[in-house]
Amino acid sequence: MDLAAWAAALEASGLGDAMRGGVRNLYPVVNLAHVAGVILLVGGIGVVDLRIMGYGKRIPLGPLSRMLTPLAIAGLLIQAITGFMLYAADAGPLLDSTVLRIKLALIAVALVNALLFRRLFGDLENETPPHLARTMAGLSLACWLGAVGLGRWIAYL
Repeated sequence: MDLAAWAAALEASGLGDAMRGGVRNLYPVVNLAHVAGVILLVGGIGVVDLRIMGYGKRIPLGPLSRMLTPLAIAGLLIQAITGFMLYAADAGPLLDSTVLRIKLALIAVALVNALLFRRLFGDLENETPPHLARTMAGLSLACWLGAVGLGRWIAYL
């Protein structure tokens, strides 16, 4: 099955129907959960990224990262599930959305960056992170904020 056929099938599915109003108030509830996922994801990883970049040097980096990273991961999982559900409501037209494609590309870059960061630096207990770690934290923050901005933009297309 090609991508267009898959998107059409998803939109025509029970999930697509439910999201378009087949289940009363499902879309706004899922959208609210998507926003909560953004708060956990970008709030958690954004604070860690800012600390790695040099803000809040009084706060120990290791404990901060260990506290907020699980929240960011939970937010990412919420985002993935709710994002798929929101996509199902309008999958056909969204398949051709350049804004959605760029958003997904930014998410992919952010995820690869995060995995590479963990591989290179682990939990990064060093209170003065190396330049590469600071650069990767800046890239992370830019990608996540860009993805959030583009996600909001999709609602107005």
